[in-house]
Amino acid sequence: MAKSKTISKADLVDLVAEETGMKKKDVKEVVDTMLDKISLHLDKDFKVQLTGFGTFEVRKRRARTGVKPGTTDRIKIPSSKYPAFKPGKGLKERVKV
Repeated sequence: MAKSKTISKADLVDLVAEETGMKKKDVKEVVDTMLDKISLHLDKDFKVQLTGFGTFEVRKRRARTGVKPGTTDRIKIPSSKYPAFKPGKGLKERVKV
């Protein structure tokens, strides 16, 4: 496992392969496919709910007025969409603060 406090996708693949006895190549394919399908459905404005873990969704930011960096010029910032994650009850209970 990684020495830092960050787990990469490769680390995750290694951990799952070790735990399940599956080949790393097969686990990587499953992880890549799962992430691709989540991204694809978010792009189509679907929510992706993994019960007990959380929900991936697309949220919208309203248009607003901002200040151009380095100046005092006011600029219009258009509305936008962004991906978000809302943890589920099981994840919240597992990660105790």
